[in-house]
Amino acid sequence: MTCRFAFAVILLAGTAPVAVSAQRAAPAGQEAWRDTRAPAVERARALVKAMTREEKLAYVHGLFPPMTRERHADMIPSAGYVPGVPRLGIPTLRESDASLGVANQIEQRKGDTATALPSSLATAASFDPAIAYAGGRMIGAEARAKTFNVLLAGGVNLTRDAWNGRNFEYLGEDPLLAGMLAGESIRGVESNHIVSTVKHYALNAQETGRNILDARIDEKALRESDLLAFKIAIDGGRPGSVMCAYNKVNGDYACENRFLLTDVLRGEWRYPGFVMSDWGGVHSTEKAALAGLDQESGQELDKRIFFGQPLADAITAGRVPEARLDEMVERILTGVIASGLYDDPTPATAQPIDYAAHADVAQRTAEAGIVLLKNDRDVLPLAARAKRIVVIGGHADVGVLSGGGSSQVRSVGGVPIEIPLKKGAAASFARITYHNSSPLRAIRALAPGAQVQFVDGRDPAAAAAAARSADVAIVFATQWQTEAQDAPSLSLPDGQDALIAAVAKANPRSVVVLETGGPVLMPWVGEVAGIVQAWYPGQRGGEAIARVLFGQVDASGRLPISFPRSIDQLPRPRPVLPAGVIALTDASSNAGVVDTGDLAPFPVDYREGAEVGYRWYAARSDRPLFPFGYGLSYTRFRFGKARFTGGANPAVEVAVTNSGARAGVVVPQLYLTGEGQGTPRLAGFQRLVLAPGETRRVTIAADSRIMARWTAGKGWAIAPGGYRLSLGTSAEQVVASGAVTVASEAQSQSD
Repeated sequence: MTCRFAFAVILLAGTAPVAVSAQRAAPAGQEAWRDTRAPAVERARALVKAMTREEKLAYVHGLFPPMTRERHADMIPSAGYVPGVPRLGIPTLRESDASLGVANQIEQRKGDTATALPSSLATAASFDPAIAYAGGRMIGAEARAKTFNVLLAGGVNLTRDAWNGRNFEYLGEDPLLAGMLAGESIRGVESNHIVSTVKHYALNAQETGRNILDARIDEKALRESDLLAFKIAIDGGRPGSVMCAYNKVNGDYACENRFLLTDVLRGEWRYPGFVMSDWGGVHSTEKAALAGLDQESGQELDKRIFFGQPLADAITAGRVPEARLDEMVERILTGVIASGLYDDPTPATAQPIDYAAHADVAQRTAEAGIVLLKNDRDVLPLAARAKRIVVIGGHADVGVLSGGGSSQVRSVGGVPIEIPLKKGAAASFARITYHNSSPLRAIRALAPGAQVQFVDGRDPAAAAAAARSADVAIVFATQWQTEAQDAPSLSLPDGQDALIAAVAKANPRSVVVLETGGPVLMPWVGEVAGIVQAWYPGQRGGEAIARVLFGQVDASGRLPISFPRSIDQLPRPRPVLPAGVIALTDASSNAGVVDTGDLAPFPVDYREGAEVGYRWYAARSDRPLFPFGYGLSYTRFRFGKARFTGGANPAVEVAVTNSGARAGVVVPQLYLTGEGQGTPRLAGFQRLVLAPGETRRVTIAADSRIMARWTAGKGWAIAPGGYRLSLGTSAEQVVASGAVTVASEAQSQSD
């Protein structure tokens, strides 16, 4: 079906209804499930009682429209479709990938475009929950206008390996930062009365062999790292659904892992919504159902349909209790009702969208997330006196790079470059795609009196010759990454390191702008004057980069992920499949479906445990090239004397002054250590925008979920006693430290 969408606004106000615990009878003559005063779980339970077994079975497995033989009048090409029950008002679920916008990867829906946010690492680099919320709210509004009501968003897998092809979709290496921003993004999505997921639960930390690997990690370490990030995201966002991952975790597939789905998610966290599988992530009927999986997604991508007739047969035979089917449907409906979708269904036909206003959201996100890594001799911001500027490489004349896979958005404005893949696990559903936002065009617009030359960078000697006569040379360097494949190297591809070195030798005022999916090695770091990390900057990325380069906005991003000096510093080598193990891919899908029955185990040992990212460096007394939390500004800041307090609510209070001549952004960060507490952990942060000369006194409290530690047999607790709090501008740059005593009455929020 071809969809056409007009250009006008649809931003829906309101938040999802909050469940209450008191029992209330439905008004006379009204079905109990329509009583909006009742808790979502009670309304869901009433609906389940009114459904037939056939209706229940139909709601626990979904179709993959590109492959299914079933056809429905309201089905459109997308990620998933689950028929509803019109007689009870139970909505059909129309699902879309939506990490960075409403996805339409290989233009299944001809002519359908959407607003493309920058990569999630850019959102994380903002250190700003409001930015994350605005992005989620925007995506949710567009999804609703396009008639989608379940978004496969909310990626919160921690960055454990720099090579991971999906790092750009996630929010970095720290559980507090990633969890908080994921929660705000989810909350923004669901403010439109549609369902958001949080994904991929858990330890989907690499793409190589993702559907056959066994992620092995100590339980305490798992709880204090990746599971903590999920818990914080669920606390903040209250997503209607959790999506389980492809991989195994400590021996069991994530989508049939009782420890993850029942013991932790249901038993300890009391999560009320539903668990959906990733597409192609189901391997059984009875084990998955009894472990806690509620819905099989994209059933055509599994080896067989496990939650259709096989589930019906298992219930009839007594191998799966009838009550378990009721529970599965109840949880799905709880997510649907709590999100507001049941009472405020999505429109039957597409609605107008204000794409211009939404593009502003994308641009603000990019500007807030661009990180200035180096600025020798104040080469940036570019001064008005720069009359000869040469822009080199990265296809900067036509657009900015985006990441590949299920998160790919076909952005408003068109696609100037789109290169199909000829081989590899991602070839069936990923293309190397650029958004139509030219940095060259934006730079020329901001420097109308300058001569701005473009050189494609294919010939380093020609680029160096052009740079030699310029006031400043700006090299755009790119590294494309995608779902289903890990990066083959952390070095920039296609000879770009040699290009940068040649340009830097020719012109000491050389600046490198990186459009990458994560950290890259920088053998030329000492040779260039400036380095700007722009990530994949989204559909207004060219404009955002230019505004940062010229100082129309401050360089305000901070790294949500550490950049290594060399690969020897990392916990593991680049992931490769063991000899004899072959990951079979389904050429028509994005899941990389395999029959794992005859394959040998493929273990991945996370020996760093909870010491992820900057904590790994600290544990080894090592230093990365650029640390977590790092980023420069175009102005200067002065910190007053910090006052650290303990007791039941440990915190730091400090006055921060912008001592420079222009407005700027500073991100004070609070780190926690203590006797027997291991390496420093980010416990709080705040993004401040200060005018020239402005002083603001701020208090940053230590998050109790970060202070708590987990002990087998005892659970979570905050140990009373001595701790050290450090105030810094990165994980390594300490402004002040203080010893505090934490009282025994300090309470953990991790329970």
